[in-house]
Amino acid sequence: MITSILTSVKKTLNLAEDYTPFDEEIIIHINSVFSTLNQLGVGPFDGFSIQDKTANWDAFLQSDPRLNHIKTYVYLRVRMLFDPPTTGYHVASMADQIKELEWRLNVQREDTQWTDPTPPTVPFEG
Repeated sequence: MITSILTSVKKTLNLAEDYTPFDEEIIIHINSVFSTLNQLGVGPFDGFSIQDKTANWDAFLQSDPRLNHIKTYVYLRVRMLFDPPTTGYHVASMADQIKELEWRLNVQREDTQWTDPTPPTVPFEG
């Protein structure tokens, strides 16, 4: 199994590992998706980014198999940015998959890292 983030995303985009003209653009999109995941509360607290093909999935997923759908999420988001489908039906289908995966990621995060969004109240003394 491919563990390199860049290599696996390129493979799902039907690009050979040794074909590098688009690597910089793909890396920018991957890092954008990692920023989105950080805003969703998923992944390392301080964020995550890659610079080349040496970064691997375990560095981001920390060997948590419950987060394997992040790979699909990253691919779908990168595909929509790098090489969007040409038909509206396909775009809508991918957008629906992205929304579902975001919902599932939120559910997973809330199950493991939920914090009460209500600020604590200070009793009124007066």
